[in-house]
Amino acid sequence: MNPVIWLLKILLIFFLSHFSFSSDIITQHHFIKDNDEVIVSSGNIFALGFFSPGSSSNRFVGIWYYQHPEKTVVWVANRENPINDTSGVFSIDRRGNLVLFQTNQTLPVWSTNISLAGTSNCIAQVLDSGNLVLIHNDTTKAVLWQSFDHPTNTWLSFQKLGLNLRTGVNLIYTSWKSPDDPGVGNYSFRMNPNGSPQIFLYKGSTPWWRSGAWTEQRWSGIPQMTQNFIFKDTFVNAGYEVSFSSDVRNSSIVSRTLVKETGVLQRETWNNEAQRWIVFYSAPTERCDFYGYCGPNGYCNPYLAGALECTCFPGFQPKSPEGWFIGDSAGGCVRKRGVSMCGNGEGFVKFPHAKVPDTSAAVVNMSIGLKQCKEKCLRNCSCMAYASANSETGRGIGCLTWHGDLMDARKYTYTGQDLYIRVDKNEIARYTKKGLLHNRGVLAIIIVSLAVVLLILIALSRCFLRRQRRGRARKSKNIFSFTSFKDSLGEKEIDESRRNGDLPYFDLGTIAAATNNFSSDNKLGQGGFGPVYKGVLLNGQEIAVKRLSNSSSQGLQEFKNEIVLIAKLQHRNLVRILGCCVEGEEKMLVYEFLPNKSLDFIIFDDSKRSLLDWKKRLEIICGIARGMLYLHHDSRLRVIHRDLKASNVLLDDAMNPKISDFGMARIFGGDQMEGDTRRVVGT
Repeated sequence: MNPVIWLLKILLIFFLSHFSFSSDIITQHHFIKDNDEVIVSSGNIFALGFFSPGSSSNRFVGIWYYQHPEKTVVWVANRENPINDTSGVFSIDRRGNLVLFQTNQTLPVWSTNISLAGTSNCIAQVLDSGNLVLIHNDTTKAVLWQSFDHPTNTWLSFQKLGLNLRTGVNLIYTSWKSPDDPGVGNYSFRMNPNGSPQIFLYKGSTPWWRSGAWTEQRWSGIPQMTQNFIFKDTFVNAGYEVSFSSDVRNSSIVSRTLVKETGVLQRETWNNEAQRWIVFYSAPTERCDFYGYCGPNGYCNPYLAGALECTCFPGFQPKSPEGWFIGDSAGGCVRKRGVSMCGNGEGFVKFPHAKVPDTSAAVVNMSIGLKQCKEKCLRNCSCMAYASANSETGRGIGCLTWHGDLMDARKYTYTGQDLYIRVDKNEIARYTKKGLLHNRGVLAIIIVSLAVVLLILIALSRCFLRRQRRGRARKSKNIFSFTSFKDSLGEKEIDESRRNGDLPYFDLGTIAAATNNFSSDNKLGQGGFGPVYKGVLLNGQEIAVKRLSNSSSQGLQEFKNEIVLIAKLQHRNLVRILGCCVEGEEKMLVYEFLPNKSLDFIIFDDSKRSLLDWKKRLEIICGIARGMLYLHHDSRLRVIHRDLKASNVLLDDAMNPKISDFGMARIFGGDQMEGDTRRVVGT
């Protein structure tokens, strides 16, 4: 045979044997040198190799996303022991351990350092989950060590957070020192198994932020964490194991949770079209998120426009009134003086929409319901408060009781759960109509008398107005003064919104300051209602302000509609109203600010429509459908929108759709299928 052909065959065999060796494993004979060598997971998702973070020249062994344009590192081996040159070698030694050596050194810079009895035949492999595993190279393929048990600053899908009492593994995630130094930083993210388990973010050894207790759906202190088709959340509290994992339902979605060196916990998803990370949620984001911001027995409410964020629980008063009212709330609150709380007719005041206090020291009893929980707390004079466990509605199973200071509570507008605070009989009287009527019996006679007089005045006023309106042009019927606007809207709705906290009221000065005095630079657009401005409140929250134009009679009707309707509707696919301002001739609505504007702004723009692939478009369609289903069937009001179009669908920073503009909406009865309109409206 031709010797040239023989030579080609030999070279081909050598070539195939060399490249048939799996590129995602390390053996004693196949290792990584610091010369741009990497091993890549089988699905080309993660890579393992040497890198230098930021502007540093130090070398580290780490795992990063293989196909991302920027080297996004998710795990570091030698984070506390950098190599100062490029002589590093990452391999498996004769005892079967993964080791990192630097030239001319006898001891490893880093090692898995596990005891291997009976065999040293091991291999290391990078999985598509981002996990580096050291396994027996035999039929058992037993895992001896894995990087998921030694996390750094990044929490990946299919990775756990928590502790296992059997194995002694406590999975704690710690920030980098800086973008240039992956060493252990000041912030750590860990599970606290005491009481009702919670997740804590610590600054050093001091609590920095708290997730709240698990409610069978989410962590109570993360309102943005909703059940959806993207993530599958699993909480385990099985005696020997307390852990939490948040996996993606679709393997094509890339997600991570990062403990940043700035003290922020941030969940992100990768937008492949835009080639960037999108923030799904982060914490802490406002002052009320910081642990114990209002001190013991105080709660934080960021929705009190123009007022202090911190308030004492019912039955408590500031420990230091002077400091409290200048904004120093660290001292918290104490029981009011001279109050007896044991066997003297005390009871409980309901505190709705709460992030319940720290449950680390709470007593948990999952075998009783809310009624038995109340009785148990009432019998124990040391019991300060109670709530149901595993529920945001107060009707769930289980019982939580607090027997010391109530720490790190806050108020939400829509989410949260009911918390019941122990108060004395005098405090109960202040919080119930029954108590007020018993203490002031004459008040009933006065109210009835005033009501009769008011009805007579209303009847006379209507007769007078009917005569005045005869012969006027139809156009004049739509001219309202501020007083008639309030009458037509109904003081009942306004007062109800105030009492229930459905619709906070902002003063004009707060809105003017937030929008830079309605600067043209802050103007987002113009609609039939009037101009829309972007603003920033003092707490840093971004808002959108719809300002009613004086010449817009249609806008006035829309304003009334939105106040009555949208404040009573709660759904993640409906835009959220934060409050309103009615002062003088000014009438404004305050909404959450959605950075990606409306759907038509993207879908009809040749340069922006590429941001929405077909998968994301389907998600948007499903989100709109869920919002409409809620309006038609699931909300407490049956609402027909009548103006659904692309410009009335807003997109948040994760491109989730939110239906807006309820100015033309109509409320239907529970069994009503059709209705009449007096003018042509809608889309």
